[in-house]
Amino acid sequence: MPGTFSQIYIQVVFAVKSRENLINRNWAPELHKYIAGIIKGKNQKPIIVNGMPDHIHAFMGLRPVMSISDLVRDIKSNSTNFINERKFVKGKFAWQEGYGAFSYSHSQIKNVYNYILNQENHHRKETFKEEYMDLLKKFEIEFEEKYLFDWNE
Repeated sequence: MPGTFSQIYIQVVFAVKSRENLINRNWAPELHKYIAGIIKGKNQKPIIVNGMPDHIHAFMGLRPVMSISDLVRDIKSNSTNFINERKFVKGKFAWQEGYGAFSYSHSQIKNVYNYILNQENHHRKETFKEEYMDLLKKFEIEFEEKYLFDWNE
């Protein structure tokens, strides 16, 4: 739409079903690249995709022509098919229901990028559950713990 300008930066976080450690470091970069391709294919701007064996962080510039929920649905659906078609895991791979979406200002891009880039170092100090709960609290998102991910601990 002419005359419409926006600058929306979103970090989306989602987990493997039952929080299993199924994303292997041998094929994780290929998955991250594929997810970035989905984002780009939906005319959004992938900034960085990275994660751990049990979850993914995708940071992107979002245009208001697409809802976050539609984009995450497409990312999860297409990446599930990608993993299963390549038989990266035994049995059927699936993502857990739900996701977290967190917004940032332009001035925060570098910090969020580095945070996502350094996930491995970050998770030496903090579990995914601690990280996710910290994000929810930092962004003052009301939640009921029973509706969060199934924590496989």
